[in-house]
Amino acid sequence: MRASLLLLSLLAFGCATSTTSTIDLAKAEVIDLTYAYDAKTLYWPSSEGTFELKQLAYGQTESGYFYSSFAFCTPEHGGTHLDAPIHFAAGKRTVDQVPVRQLIAPVVVIDVASKAAADVDYTLTVDDVRQWEARHGAIERGTIVLLHTGWGARWGDRLRYFGDDTPKATDKLHFPSYGTEAAQLLVTERQVGALGVDTASIDYGKSHDFMVHRIANEANVPGLENVANVDRLPARGAWLVALPVKIGGGSGGPVRIVALVP
Repeated sequence: MRASLLLLSLLAFGCATSTTSTIDLAKAEVIDLTYAYDAKTLYWPSSEGTFELKQLAYGQTESGYFYSSFAFCTPEHGGTHLDAPIHFAAGKRTVDQVPVRQLIAPVVVIDVASKAAADVDYTLTVDDVRQWEARHGAIERGTIVLLHTGWGARWGDRLRYFGDDTPKATDKLHFPSYGTEAAQLLVTERQVGALGVDTASIDYGKSHDFMVHRIANEANVPGLENVANVDRLPARGAWLVALPVKIGGGSGGPVRIVALVP
């Protein structure tokens, strides 16, 4: 067996089902689902700080070779990032404690872009999930769920992406995401590995109690936010690799997410 096929066979061991197949890494399409961190990266409106890149060295050295080095600084929750369970649940896993295996898993994409286009405050419903499963099959334990709202097309435009651009304000935000009942179904009954979305939060913009975060994090289910290029993924059949910076004791951090599509 080819080494790449063997690797995914091993990854699938323990969670393979009739709807989960191995992927040949040598032939799979690799899709980057991560926005670059730079001066234009969007952070939560109340965030204390943004991304900073400081040049430490850049140019020819006295020894005759080129050398560059930088220092960076960023809040945990901005850009394409992971919310660790401790973000909204005391005593739950920090970034470094989230099992890597939980973040390398089959991925399904639930598309509500047309509904979100008609209602910027749209939230995923239980009916949406059940209708998706009627078409594509049951969502299996350990699966990473991504919600496609179409908001990726708004990335970079703070007003359109958040629904408001008042500095430091969080009480006028408008963007779609998961609904509480749908999150409860996915986390408690389906026992998914992670919830991800192409908006700024796994809770919709108008939320003030952040129940989706609380439901997911209490079950040690992390969130993936500001996920890029979700529209390029199939409804099911791909695998996701979402590995964050391993910050000891952190409540979140930048994550490089890639999808492997057969």
